[in-house]
Amino acid sequence: MEKVIFNWSGGKDSSLCLLKLLESDQYDICRLLTTVNQEKGRVSMHGIREELIHLQAGQIGIPLHCVMLPDQLDMEQYDRIMSESLQAFKREGVHLGAFGDIFLEDLRKYRENKLREINVEAIFPLWNKDTDRLAREFIDLGFRAIIVSADGRKLDASFVGREFDHQFLKDLPEGVDPCGENGEFHSFVFDGPIFKDPVSFEKGKLVERSYEAPGDSAYSFSNRPAQGSSWFLDLLPDN
Repeated sequence: MEKVIFNWSGGKDSSLCLLKLLESDQYDICRLLTTVNQEKGRVSMHGIREELIHLQAGQIGIPLHCVMLPDQLDMEQYDRIMSESLQAFKREGVHLGAFGDIFLEDLRKYRENKLREINVEAIFPLWNKDTDRLAREFIDLGFRAIIVSADGRKLDASFVGREFDHQFLKDLPEGVDPCGENGEFHSFVFDGPIFKDPVSFEKGKLVERSYEAPGDSAYSFSNRPAQGSSWFLDLLPDN
């Protein structure tokens, strides 16, 4: 079995992708890898608290490795930090990095090129799958997820905090991808076939945040416009 580092966001596409790799019996998923804003203690793109990602990994049963990123960094810094992390895993015999991306060509090329520089191959188990079918498969398999953020240009605040279910898909406005692959929304998975037990949490505050991302920032591949606003729901570990 080939050793794999799995790029874990905590969301639905990551969860479905991980399930498919585990069911294939071809891979040894030795780590879940997540990038975390070290100042805020949150997953870089989804805004989920680091504690909740650790709880997910505990229920999945695969060790989690958090790559800590400074609050402000450019692409050169980001690439250096990620390369150093991946090279450490390569010394442990890892030669594959798995991603849950579906159809964003620029992002795929970026990942492949960066991993190729250190002789690691990128694999994309969900690549070019129909996103409507993937969304419905995720739900029908028994996964459960809550929407934790949304692009304010595409979705209003009422979509945040909802469970990702068939009714949610029916309510999406025209032009919004069912998997949110264009960055329309992000999710946190708290139950499903890869979990031993559900992850408990409480809903916190819903906030709107405006942003402006420079072209050379580490957010260049986040599918987020240079300017705009997003809705974020804070989830709290239920202790």
